Amino acid sequence: MTKPPSPVSSTDRVLLIETFVRIVEAGSLSAAAVQLGGTQPTVSRRLQLLERMLGVRLLQRSTHAIRLTEDGQRCYQSAKNLIAGWDSLESEVRGGGEEPAGMLRVVAPHAFGQHQFVEPLARYLRQYPQMRVEWLLHDRMPDFIAENIDCALRVGPITDPSVVALKLGEVPRIVVAAPGVLQSIESADDPRQLAALPWVALRTFYRDEVVLTNLDTGEVARFGITPRLSTDGLHALRRAAVLGLGAGLGSAWAMSEDIAQGRLVHVAPRWHAEPLPVYLVYPPSRYQPVRLRRFIDVMREYLPAELRMAQGPAD
Repeated sequence: MTKPPSPVSSTDRVLLIETFVRIVEAGSLSAAAVQLGGTQPTVSRRLQLLERMLGVRLLQRSTHAIRLTEDGQRCYQSAKNLIAGWDSLESEVRGGGEEPAGMLRVVAPHAFGQHQFVEPLARYLRQYPQMRVEWLLHDRMPDFIAENIDCALRVGPITDPSVVALKLGEVPRIVVAAPGVLQSIESADDPRQLAALPWVALRTFYRDEVVLTNLDTGEVARFGITPRLSTDGLHALRRAAVLGLGAGLGSAWAMSEDIAQGRLVHVAPRWHAEPLPVYLVYPPSRYQPVRLRRFIDVMREYLPAELRMAQGPAD
């Protein structure tokens, strides 16, 4: 007589489901094994056991890649929700004061991730000593699933409708130039004369046109520019402006020290560009792991004052 398979406990089932999700998100069994702190044969056995338990093939494996089967695609999102639900249940049972533990993977913009967002990050790590953070700096929207990213901090409009975007605040933007650049115009307070200046552009947000609004009257001034330098780096734009390559439009916080030291002049100070929104973005899920909920709370509370001052309601 064939011996029936031994029953799988509920704890083992959660482990098998978590392993399957990790394999999909890591992209390979070996990468999942590293993230789980185990071995590839162990991960492979867990996958096989889950497939036998469900009676379906979840992944197609080849020498170079893995691919979800049709059944695997249906299973994957449900598995993600189950894991998130289990995390939420543990959090509720243990109480709202539960301290998160483990790894949080965050993507932040280069300039802000090296400056403005580091203080709240440090507060998060000090407040939750069992947490570790992988702090990844780049300016593109990540693929949350493929890159196993928990959340991203973004500056600028969010155009992807498939993500959840929480508005944290806004970035005031100003026009600056080195004192020598301004000698070619009569008044640095008149935006109509700024088109005659050489310009450097932050191509992420403007390329060939500058739009400014008067803080007192709401009047809008719009003029075209032909930048001598275009860059996608805020610090590069600031440095180029200091070196006298042209006027530039950038985040007020990044220019404040150079203005205070006289290396830059705040041009047309009663005129400003539309501020850029600051968002915390994450993939939609029925549940949020406690490590992410606590990070959101810290970012909301400790975002630098120059960004929080213009804060609007959450989107």
